[in-house]
Amino acid sequence: MTAITSEFYNKLSNCLCPPGNGVFTVNTAKERKEQLHQTIFGQAVDVDDLWKQSLNQLPDASKAVILGVASDCGGGILRGANWGPLFLRSTLLASYPELTAFDLGDVRVIPHLLSDKYLNEATITNCRKALYQDENSDFAISPLSITEDVLHDFYAEFPEKGIFGIGGDHSVSYPLTKAYLQAKKKQGKRAAIIHFDAHTDLLVERLGIDLCFGSWCTHILDDLHEHNHLIQIGIRSSGKPQSHWEDKFGVKQHWAKDVLAQGTAKTIENILAQLEHENIDELYVSFDIDAIDDSFASATGTPEPDGLMPQDAMEILRALAAKYPITGADMMEIAPFTDSSGEGVVGQEKTLKVGAEISAFLLKEMAK
Repeated sequence: MTAITSEFYNKLSNCLCPPGNGVFTVNTAKERKEQLHQTIFGQAVDVDDLWKQSLNQLPDASKAVILGVASDCGGGILRGANWGPLFLRSTLLASYPELTAFDLGDVRVIPHLLSDKYLNEATITNCRKALYQDENSDFAISPLSITEDVLHDFYAEFPEKGIFGIGGDHSVSYPLTKAYLQAKKKQGKRAAIIHFDAHTDLLVERLGIDLCFGSWCTHILDDLHEHNHLIQIGIRSSGKPQSHWEDKFGVKQHWAKDVLAQGTAKTIENILAQLEHENIDELYVSFDIDAIDDSFASATGTPEPDGLMPQDAMEILRALAAKYPITGADMMEIAPFTDSSGEGVVGQEKTLKVGAEISAFLLKEMAK
């Protein structure tokens, strides 16, 4: 059995927590959290030690590794995506028990924080004391900063493994993709980001904040070999035309109206032709659930009509996976308590079902 290094184990055991515990709760969804722990660990109480013991299995575990980041501080329309990691895990375990992914746990989230770069030293000191009982600790304290720091070490120690991130609002994809792309460059791999979303997420900043759900894509472009290695699918809610985003940022977009009008086969043909021309080696799929039409994905902060059908997304993913290895992925913006359809629990369950189907497919591909 391969051993995890003591330095990395120490970082994981301090900066992360057991699956589902990224959201601090008193009563809300307490039963669901206990049920998740019962399924994973065989008991619902005192799971911290069992989770820490499980970290030693990481070196010999599946290539697909789950990390929850229960943060919605980088959102700004309707909060609630911090519940995504807990609820999506429960759905995956119930519906896809055959999955072999290793669950690393959740990033420890102080819900008021986004990135350490926005904080003064006094705040950082106080939060280190709260999180780590050590005001002189070197560990990061904000969810985006913790995620990026942990993943740089993860890819250095396990270059053959990939992270499947569960968010959280889409700002979480910033550290997930940044660490991934930088690791792939060090490995000599040309990676593309396949980004499913109703929105471009290509703002430079939003209300003065440069790392948020609407701007994360802009700030990973220079980590790609070429800007057009960010390929966006499902775009339909934008104050500017497609030409603006493609000309200004150099990305490639496939808007929902065009995918639906020409059919997925033509869209797949165009994407595969680009990937081949660009000599892409591997793919990372970042999936905002609002890429899916709101008739199937209403439990999210910004549901949008006229989107992709679940089968459209799955057809595209299957075709891409048949040609290229998917070595990293995430599922973002599932906000179970924010259903806008008026269907209540039905809308929540419908959204989770679609999110779980896509997530399970990605996890199976990453495990290959």
